[in-house]
Amino acid sequence: MNIIKTVGRSGQISLGKKYAGQTVILDEIDAGVWIVKLGRFIPDNEKWLHNPDVQSELNEAVAWAEETSPRETKLDELEDRIK
Repeated sequence: MNIIKTVGRSGQISLGKKYAGQTVILDEIDAGVWIVKLGRFIPDNEKWLHNPDVQSELNEAVAWAEETSPRETKLDELEDRIK
């Protein structure tokens, strides 16, 4: 479906209230040709969490935590191990 919009004096186009507050990604695939996609923004300092190797390690850690009951830490033994 084609919708004709006019770019305002400030360079903005309204997509309508149903998209208010949502994040979009704009791809300029050619001069004057844009693709607009709804998406989610990942902050730069969190992108490492989406690395497949990190995801695998996180999945393993979560599985271990779900299967392993917590137990009290003996701080004296822990201190001896790190010395």
